[in-house]
Amino acid sequence: MLYRFRVIDRLPEKPSEAATRGTLVHAVLERLFDAPAAERTAPRARALIPGQWDRLRESRPELVELFADDADGERLARWLSEAERLVERWFTLEDPTRLEPAERELFVEAELASGLRLRGIIDRVDVAPTGEVRIVDYKTGKAPRPEYAEGALFQMKFYALVVWRLKRVVPRRLQLVYLGSGDVLTYDPVPADLERIERKLLALWEAIRLATETGDWRPRPTKLCGWCDHRAHCPEFGGTPPPYPLPLAPAAPSPQGRMGAD
Repeated sequence: MLYRFRVIDRLPEKPSEAATRGTLVHAVLERLFDAPAAERTAPRARALIPGQWDRLRESRPELVELFADDADGERLARWLSEAERLVERWFTLEDPTRLEPAERELFVEAELASGLRLRGIIDRVDVAPTGEVRIVDYKTGKAPRPEYAEGALFQMKFYALVVWRLKRVVPRRLQLVYLGSGDVLTYDPVPADLERIERKLLALWEAIRLATETGDWRPRPTKLCGWCDHRAHCPEFGGTPPPYPLPLAPAAPSPQGRMGAD
C-alpha cells in the first residue's frame, strides 16, 4: 500500500528532521573525501555542515518548512549539533585518512535476465589493491537487534546483486556503519546469497505487477506506521485511498462464471 501511495498515486510527503539530517550527514561524509587524506579530520568535517545545509536547502526549498516555527533558532541549533555528533562518531568507526574510495554516491543499474531493471545509489565503494570490492552504507540511526539484522542487510545484498550482475564481481564485503549507535555490521556475501535475493526480488516484483493490474493493494502494518504521512488514506486506519489512477485488467471469471470474493 505504501508503494502505491508513493509510486502510483504520488502523494506528497512532508520532509522529516531525521531523514533530512541523514541526507546532510551523508553529504558531509561524501564531500570530506574531496580533501587530501591528511586533512580529513573531524574539525574539517564539522566545518562542512553549514555549507552543506545551505546547499541542501537551495536544492530542496520545501525543507524550509522543517524549522518554519523555530523563531529563535534553538531547535535548528540542536538539530545541527546532533548532525555534528553523528559526523564525529564516524571518526571512531573508520579512519578516512586511510581510505581512498573508488566511488561515492554511485548510481548503479542492471537488468536481470527476466528483464527486471534494478537501480540504486551506493554511499561508498572501496576497492582493494587486490581488486576486492567493499560496499559501504552509512546509517544515522541505531543498529538493529540481532534478530532484525537480516532485514537490515537486504538493502546491501540488493546493491551487491546489482554490482555482481553489472561488473561480474561478487563484492567481498558489505558494511553498514551505524552512526546513531556507533556499530558496524558486516557481511561477506557469496553467489548463493545473491541468487536468493534475486529470486525474492522477482517474487516481489510479480506481486507488485499483479497489484498494479488489479488495483488490489494491501496494507502491511508495522511499527513504522506511526511515522507515515499517509494514514489518512490508509484502510488500516480507516482512511480511503484516492481514486485509482491506472486502468485495471479485466477480472478473470471463476469456474462458475462469476466473480470471486475474499
